[in-house]
Amino acid sequence: MDWQSIGRMLIGFGVLLLIVGLILLGLGKLFHIGSLPGDIVYKKGNFTFYFPLVSCILLSIILTILLNFVFRK
Repeated sequence: MDWQSIGRMLIGFGVLLLIVGLILLGLGKLFHIGSLPGDIVYKKGNFTFYFPLVSCILLSIILTILLNFVFRK
């Protein structure tokens, strides 16, 4: 493998990450992922613990379905 093919591959991964980032930004504004019922929020004084349990499960299911479609082709 030469340097040009490695460079092209890195540029491709960068473009893919950019597209995925933009999609996640758009979905976050549409569906308010991170503030779903079932997400754990504990507030006491000036301490806040936040664990997005349901959001993680939902994101995992969506990514599993999308990646299965991508890698099966």
